[in-house]
Amino acid sequence: MASLPDIEKGGRDGKEGSEVPLLEKKDDSNRLYMVFLSSAIAVCGSFAFGSTVGYSSPAQSPIMEELGLSYSQYSIFGSILTIGAMIGALTCGTIADAIGRKGAMRLSSMICTAGLMAIYVAKGPNMLYLGRFLSGYSVGILSYVIPVFVGEITPNKLRGAIGSSNQLFIVAGLSTSYVVGAFAGWRTLALCGLAPCVLLFFGLFLIPESPRWLAMSGQEKEFEAALRILRGPQADISEEADLIKENVISLRLLPKVTVMHLFDKANIRAVIISVGLMAFQQLVGINGIVYYSNYIFQSAGFNPTVGSILFAVMQVIVTAGTAILIDRTGRRPLLLMSASGLLLGSLLIAMSFFLKAHELATHLVPHLAIIGVLVYIAFFSIGMGAGPWLIMSEVFTLHIKGLGGGLVTFMNWFGSWLVSYTFNFLMLWSSSGTFFLYASMCLLAIIFIFKMIPETKGRTLEEIHASLRSN
Repeated sequence: MASLPDIEKGGRDGKEGSEVPLLEKKDDSNRLYMVFLSSAIAVCGSFAFGSTVGYSSPAQSPIMEELGLSYSQYSIFGSILTIGAMIGALTCGTIADAIGRKGAMRLSSMICTAGLMAIYVAKGPNMLYLGRFLSGYSVGILSYVIPVFVGEITPNKLRGAIGSSNQLFIVAGLSTSYVVGAFAGWRTLALCGLAPCVLLFFGLFLIPESPRWLAMSGQEKEFEAALRILRGPQADISEEADLIKENVISLRLLPKVTVMHLFDKANIRAVIISVGLMAFQQLVGINGIVYYSNYIFQSAGFNPTVGSILFAVMQVIVTAGTAILIDRTGRRPLLLMSASGLLLGSLLIAMSFFLKAHELATHLVPHLAIIGVLVYIAFFSIGMGAGPWLIMSEVFTLHIKGLGGGLVTFMNWFGSWLVSYTFNFLMLWSSSGTFFLYASMCLLAIIFIFKMIPETKGRTLEEIHASLRSN
């Protein structure tokens, strides 16, 4: 039987152990077909995530006008999604371990549907808050379970590219909300978000459950069937199945994981890396721009409809390009480039509001604002969007992934709530000061990435874990 060190180093004979993607030996099209299909269905949830998050920006003015909401009430509506997401984050690991990765995604699709329907029928703020809260709870679960599911079925050499499809579909959903919201009413926009939820719910019937979860839950027949579907009907899965089962048995002998296990010396660096990246992903101000981009454009004197469309197109193009580059360039260089670009974008936006406040070069104000927002969102999409989620899925070992992933997801949504709730108040205090504050966070993020983040490109998960322990 393999011990824990054997598992983390790669199991028997130096081969990959329980953390190694299941599909590693051949690149035949039959094997990749089911990986791509399973990933494509899973990221329908990412699309629902993005469209739900992006809803509040184009819907702000029409909802406030029709229902008579104040800025304070709309700030609650915009930020209550993150309250639901934080609660979802606290329960996501337990849910995904108890009912499976597919079960967690299916449950989330139903909750998200209920939330969108509540928004659609809302006649006042209370129903809006309820719908937004339910939508947030669902995306809190999805933001954890989708990267985990995709990572567990993806080969090492494609883990970055396929893992980045999660962020690609998030921004595709967000961009769709911006574009549709520029022409459709806020109730119609809520209905449009139902489509990816329906596709996810029914699509999950077409793909296998994560073989690792099946093995961990003791479903041996289902485990072998899922592994064969992913490997292809003609593949010999006996050796790999035996290795996975042996490693799972060893993991079951470990003591039950508690919060304190996250802070022992074997795991603490993975926690610091994941929590730090997630905190900076939000504290640089991304959700202030995502949730209230129309408000930024209006305040700077730029056409908000044109700005939202440019914003949406830029996100999708750059994120798609990043999915191609991330397994070639590496995670760390893209993160450093991304944080540097965020610093530049924040400074450009801050300068536009500074010039407007002091009535200097007013003809440059809208141009600086739109250039700053586009630079910001382009560089966020390059690294800080997908990178923290991908690295989180790589640095945690299987036996602490549920607890560690829940903690990291909670931190992400707490930061999202903090930024989204305070953004309007900060803008009322000082528009330029808000973005100078975000610029300072970008500078701290650059320092953190440079000092703390290892390169994980092309390395097995066991190699990553061993490197973190040695450092």
